[in-house]
Amino acid sequence: MNFNLSQIPDRHLKPRTSGITMVMDKGLSVQEAKNFLSVAHPHVDIVKLGFGTSFVTPNLEEKLEVYRSFDIPVYFGGTLFEAFLIRNQFEDYIAVCKNFGIEYMEVSDGSITIPHTEKCGYIEKLTKHGIVLSEVGSKDAAHIIPPYKWIELMRAELDAGSSYVIAEAREAGNVGIYRGSGEVREGLVQEILTQIPGERILWEAPQKAQQLYFIELLGSNVNLGNIAPMEVLPLETMRLGLRGDTFHLFLDKEAVQ
Repeated sequence: MNFNLSQIPDRHLKPRTSGITMVMDKGLSVQEAKNFLSVAHPHVDIVKLGFGTSFVTPNLEEKLEVYRSFDIPVYFGGTLFEAFLIRNQFEDYIAVCKNFGIEYMEVSDGSITIPHTEKCGYIEKLTKHGIVLSEVGSKDAAHIIPPYKWIELMRAELDAGSSYVIAEAREAGNVGIYRGSGEVREGLVQEILTQIPGERILWEAPQKAQQLYFIELLGSNVNLGNIAPMEVLPLETMRLGLRGDTFHLFLDKEAVQ
């Protein structure tokens, strides 16, 4: 940090296993990625090339090299995994990840229907090739999954080898763990946390109010994902109590009176 302030919450140091900030890159240019990382790289843990953007991104290898130069792992969005899978190209997906040096892989079923035992089988197979993140929750707002089922699915995917389970929200933060308005389904979240360790969950939280909810609930070292590149520093200040929303959250009230 640039200067000393007391009563700043301890943030786990990189490479961290909790307190992760996952950024969604929806189409940054090579130069934009360099500019973004020149400011934000200490606060970025993983970058996801959203949905199928890696398929159409010019100079993909050059951009991946930019992220590698900052020791930041990159993975392709789960929708791309599903696009390969529905075309019976699972082995091709593995080959593409290897060819591009992708060591993190996302297994999701937000756009297609996969029997859950089969999904867990894909997770298990991919753990032989890299680090797996698996996404739970549908991208269809009309498909409401009850809390017990979220817990059952998350537990099975962690048991199959996922390093983290991702709580689905889409890029807009209006499905899955959120209502259409973006409001957190608080009962669902709190019930999940009775059974699934918070440090193994990556909560997609693209909206500021959603980020604030999870920081207030689980502290500065909560795992948050689908963060826009320009929101990384604002999020980090919120994690540290240096933004109005969390200004008093980490202060020792007696020491500052």
